[in-house]
Amino acid sequence: MGQYLACFKAYDVRGKVPSELNPEVAYAIGRAYAQKTGAKTVCVGYDIRLTGPELAESLSRGLNEEGCDVIDLGMIGTEMVYFATAHYGYDGGIMITASHNPPEYNGMKMVRQESRPISGDTGLYDIEELAHKVLQGGVPAGAGGGAITKKDCYTDFVQHLLKICPASELKNFKVLASPGNGAAGIAMEALMPHLPLQVTKMMFEPDGHFPNGVPNPILEESRAPVEAELAKGGYDLGIAWDGDYDRCFLLDEKGNFIEGYYIVGLLAQAILVDNPGATIIYDPRLMWNTLEIVAESGGRAVMCKSGHAFIKEKMRAENAVYGGEMSAHHYFRDHWYCDSGMIPMLLVLKLMAKTGKSLGELVGAMIEKFPCSGEVNSTVDDVPTVLARAEAAYPGGIVDKTDGISIEFPEWRFNLRGSNTEPVIRLNVETRADANLMRSKTEELLALIRA
Repeated sequence: MGQYLACFKAYDVRGKVPSELNPEVAYAIGRAYAQKTGAKTVCVGYDIRLTGPELAESLSRGLNEEGCDVIDLGMIGTEMVYFATAHYGYDGGIMITASHNPPEYNGMKMVRQESRPISGDTGLYDIEELAHKVLQGGVPAGAGGGAITKKDCYTDFVQHLLKICPASELKNFKVLASPGNGAAGIAMEALMPHLPLQVTKMMFEPDGHFPNGVPNPILEESRAPVEAELAKGGYDLGIAWDGDYDRCFLLDEKGNFIEGYYIVGLLAQAILVDNPGATIIYDPRLMWNTLEIVAESGGRAVMCKSGHAFIKEKMRAENAVYGGEMSAHHYFRDHWYCDSGMIPMLLVLKLMAKTGKSLGELVGAMIEKFPCSGEVNSTVDDVPTVLARAEAAYPGGIVDKTDGISIEFPEWRFNLRGSNTEPVIRLNVETRADANLMRSKTEELLALIRA
C-alpha cells in the first residue's frame, strides 16, 4: 500500500477517479516514471474505461516534460503494452487500466525495458514518492522536448500470436467469445480473419459504461449469460475475458466454467509436448494436478509465490517456458515472460484439434482426480492471527510458507494467504479424488477463519 498516494498498491496503481487518481496525479506519475527509470521512449495504452484517454493525455504530458517520447497505442489490452514495449524495443510501457474493478476505478500497470515489471519491490514506491513531491510543487520543471506519436500495433500483435500458435494447427471449431464489453473485442476483430474458427460474438462492443456489468468472469453473475448461451448447445468452446484481457476464462462445450487451476495443468501439458523437459512455474494455492501432469509430461515443476512480479522474476531465473496461476494469469516465455489472455485460448484450441477431445473431456479426469474449492475469500480483522490459528488447528501436516501457509496431508491440503491490498484472507482446498472431503474441509476451515 502506498505511503503518500492512496492509488499506489503492491503491484500497480489503482484507485477511484477522481478522488485517488486524476489527471494531476497522472501527470505527476509521468514525470516521476521518466526520472526514476531514465526512459526516453515509453508506449502508453488504455482500456475501455471512460477516464482512460484523459489520464493517458496527462500521463503523456508528464513524460514529455521530462524529455521522454511517448508512443500512443490507443485503446488496447494490457498484454499489448507488454508486447509493444519488448517487440519494438521501447524503454518502458504504461497501461492505463483497472482490470476488473468497478467503473469508478482506474489505474496503471508499469514495465521497464523487455517488459520487466515495476512493482513495490522494484521501484514502484520510489515513483510514488517522487510523484508526491511533484504534486507538492517540490520538483523543478523538466527540460521538455518529448514528443507524442500514434502507433497501431494490432497487425504486428496478431502476427506475434500466430507465430506462437499458427492457424494451420487449429480446426473449424464453433466458439462463443465474450469480452464483456471490454477491450478484447478489438483484438479479436483483428485476429479472427486469420483463424479457421466460427466465432459467435457476445458483448463484443467496447463500452466503458459497462452495460452488462464489469467484465470479471470469475464472478458467477458476470459469466452467467455466457453459460446460458453455451447450454443451448452447438458450441465447441466458450471464452470470456476481463476488461483488459490479461486473463481469459474458458467454459466447456456444455457451458461448465473450468477453474483456472485445471487450465494451468492443461497448458503445461500442451506446452511440454513442444518443449520436452522444460521448466513450468506454478503457485502454491492449488498444485497437485499441476505436479502430476508436469511429471507425466517429462517437465520440471518449480513453485513460486503468487503474484505477477514474483512469477515473472522466477520464470526468467529458471528460463521457464510457462508459468500459471490458478487466478487465470498465464505467463509465456515466448511473450517475454508476461501474462496473456489471447495465447491460452489459442493453445487450448490447438490441443483440442491435436487430441480430437473437447475441453470437457480434456479436464474431466483432472477435476475428478483433484477436486478443488476454488478461491474463497473472507474479510478478517487480522490476517496473521487467522493464519496462526489455522496452523495450530491442523498439526501433523507438511507445512510450507512460500505464500501464506499451506498444510498438506496424504489425502487433502489447503492454502491460506492474505491479500496484498485489502483485509481479506483467501482459502483454497484440494483433495485426492474425494469431493465430499473437499467440501467438508472447506466448510471446516471457513468456520475457523470466520469465527
